[in-house]
Amino acid sequence: MRIEDVLVALATGVWRWDHSGTITLDTVAARLLELPGDPEEVPLSAVRARIHPVDWGELDAVVTRAFAEDTVAEARLRIVDATGRVLRIVRSRGRSQAGDGGVALVGTLQEVTDQSGAAAARAPVTGDWRRSREAFLLDAGRALAEARSTEEVLRVSASLSMPGFSPDGLAVFGISGDRLTIVGHHGHGAGDDEPFADMPLDTDYPAAEVVRTGRAIYLPSPAGYRSRFPVTWPLARRFGRESWAFLPLIVAGRTMGAWMAAFRHPVSFTPDERSVLTTVARMLAQALTRAGAAESERELSLGLQRTMLPTVTPGIPGVTVAARYVPTGGGLQVGGDWYDMIPLPGGGATRAGRSRGNIALVIGDVQGHDVRAAGLMGQLRIALRAYASEGHSPDAVLSRASRFLHGITDTSEDDDGPRFATCLYLEFDPATGVVEIARAGHPDPGVVTADGTVLLRATEGGLPLGIDPDTDYPTTRFVLEAGETLLICTDGLLETGGHDLDTGWARLRGVLERRRADGSLEELADDLVRAVHGPTSHYTTGPLADRREDDIALLLLTREGQPSRRPTRRTAMSVGQAEPERISAARRQVRELLHDWADPEQVDSAVLMVSEMATNVLVHTDGTALLVAEVHHTDPARRLRVEVSDTSDELPHRRRPGEMASSGRGLVLMEMLADAWGVDPRGTGKSIWFELYETSGGPAPEGGGDGVP
Repeated sequence: MRIEDVLVALATGVWRWDHSGTITLDTVAARLLELPGDPEEVPLSAVRARIHPVDWGELDAVVTRAFAEDTVAEARLRIVDATGRVLRIVRSRGRSQAGDGGVALVGTLQEVTDQSGAAAARAPVTGDWRRSREAFLLDAGRALAEARSTEEVLRVSASLSMPGFSPDGLAVFGISGDRLTIVGHHGHGAGDDEPFADMPLDTDYPAAEVVRTGRAIYLPSPAGYRSRFPVTWPLARRFGRESWAFLPLIVAGRTMGAWMAAFRHPVSFTPDERSVLTTVARMLAQALTRAGAAESERELSLGLQRTMLPTVTPGIPGVTVAARYVPTGGGLQVGGDWYDMIPLPGGGATRAGRSRGNIALVIGDVQGHDVRAAGLMGQLRIALRAYASEGHSPDAVLSRASRFLHGITDTSEDDDGPRFATCLYLEFDPATGVVEIARAGHPDPGVVTADGTVLLRATEGGLPLGIDPDTDYPTTRFVLEAGETLLICTDGLLETGGHDLDTGWARLRGVLERRRADGSLEELADDLVRAVHGPTSHYTTGPLADRREDDIALLLLTREGQPSRRPTRRTAMSVGQAEPERISAARRQVRELLHDWADPEQVDSAVLMVSEMATNVLVHTDGTALLVAEVHHTDPARRLRVEVSDTSDELPHRRRPGEMASSGRGLVLMEMLADAWGVDPRGTGKSIWFELYETSGGPAPEGGGDGVP
C-alpha cells in the first residue's frame, strides 16, 4: 500500500515550504486551500490570500520559530474566499527538513471536522472566533503590526472578529486638505462610497465631526442617528444598519482620519465594548501610519532606482542585452550597485580601430548600502559615462574614474572614511565580436559558448576605484563568437547564502548550463536571480525581502548570429611574474573547457601539463606567459590544443631528474601524456604546445611530437 493512497483516503494534503518562499502542494492540499487544480509550486502570496489575516500572523510566527529552532510548527487556520467568508478550518503540522536545496518545512494539511470547528467554519468571518477579548486584542495587534501596505491593513481590519459584537460594515476615512475622503471600506457594494468619497469637513456627518473634534461618536440606534445627523441620515439609512461607531484615528496627538464600524444588530456600546473599539482604532491608526510611511519609502526607492538605473537600449543590430537590479532587503532598498549601457562615439575623433556602433557595458558596486553609497554611485556612473563618451579606452576610463572617486570621497565628511568601488568596464564591437575589458577589483565575467559550455573568463585587473588615484588597469581582449553569451554581475549574485566566489559561480553555472535553447535572455536573467533569491514575485517586496544580504546587478549580452555547426571552444589568459595564483585559474579554465570530455584521465593530464608549462615560464623566464586553449571538432573526434607563449628566446631542454628532484619533469610529462607536442621558436620568444585527442591514436599534425632535445 502506498503512503499517497493512505493520505488521499484520509483527505490529508501534503505541503512543502522552502526557505526561499515557494510552497509546493499536492492535489488535496490545493483543494483544502481553495486553489485551482494541481498547482504544484505556488508563490507565498497565493497561499496567504486564502488564509485569514489573523491566522496568517500566527502561522508566520510559528513557521519562523520552526525554521530557527527545528521544532514542530502546528496551527489551526481559517480558509477564506475572496470576500473574506470562512469556508473551512484546517489543521497544519510541519517540521523542518534539510535537503539538497537547503532547509525546508514539510508537513500535512487536514480539515477540522469536530462540531465546534464545523460551526465556526460555517459562520462568517465576523463570528465570535476569539472569546477572550484580551486574546483578540493580542491577535489583532500582531496582525496589524505585520501588515506591510495600506491595502493589507484594510484587509486585516475588515477580517477582525470582535468578541461578541462583530461589525459587518467598515470604512476608513482620510483627510485631503479640507475634505473627507474614503481610504477603504468593507461590507458595501461597488459605488456605495461615492456620496462619502469627497465630502467637506464641515458636513453634518459623523465621520466629519469625529475628524473635527477628535472625539468618538457612538450611535446605538437608527433613531439616535436620525435625530443627531438629520442631513446625512438618508445616505446611511439605505444600508440597513442598526448601530454605528465612529472613532478618531490619532497618531502622536494628530487626528489623521476616522474609522467607522457599522452593525446589522443593535449594540449598546457598553464601556467594555467601547474600550475594545478604542484600542482597535489606535492600533489601526498606527498600522496605517507605518504602512503609509513604508509605501512612501518604497515609492522613493523606486523613483531613485528609475533615475539612477538606465534602461537597456533595445534595437542594437547583432546584440541582445538583458539587465537586472535587485536591492538589498530593508532600509531604503537603494544601494551602491549599478549597471550602465553606453553607446560609444565612432569616427575619426575617437581612438583608432573603433568602428561605429560599439557599445560599452559597465557594472559596479560602491561600498555600503546606504544613501551615501547611492549618491556616490550616481556620481560615479555619470563620470564613467562622460569618460566613455569622450572616446577613452577601457583602461583610461577606469583610471580617470578612480581619480574622480578618490577626490570626492577623500574630501567628503563620511564618518566611515573614504569609500571605494569595484567596477568592470568593457567595450564591445558587435561587428567583429571583439571585447576589451578593464577590471577594478570586480568579479571576472562568465561566457556561455554556443554549445552550452560555461567558462569563467579570467581577466587582468587592478585595485578597486578610489583607493589609489595612480593605479593602472590593464586591458584584456578576446572575441565573443556568434551565439555566445557574456555575463557580468556584482558579488551579490555570487556570495549570497554563505557562498564564496568559487561556489557562487558553481551555483550559477548550473543555471547557465540548463538554459533552454529556445529560452530568451530575459528568462535567463530571471532564472539567475531566482537561483539566489527565490520566486520573482519576492524580489522587492514580501517577507523574503528582509532576508536579502546584498544588492544584485547583472548584465547579459548575446552576440546574435548563426554559430558554426561545431563551434570551436576557446579560452585565453595571461600569467604574470607577480601573479603565481593565476596558475590555479589556468588549471580551472582548462577543466571547465573540458567539462564534457569523454576521458577524465585525459582531463587530469591536460591540467597537469598546463600547470607545468605555466610554472616553467615563471621559474625560468622573467616575462609574462600567455595561455591559449582550444577544443576543435575534427574527424573522428575532438582535439584539444594548448599553447603557452613567452618572450624568452631560451628553449627548454629535456632533463633526466632524479627521484628526489623537484623540477625538470615538464617535457618528460608532455612526452608521456600528450598525443602531440612541440616547441616553436618565434621572433620575440617561443611557444610550447601540446595536443590531446578525445579518441587516442588520431594522426599527429605535421611537426607534432618532435620536442626539443
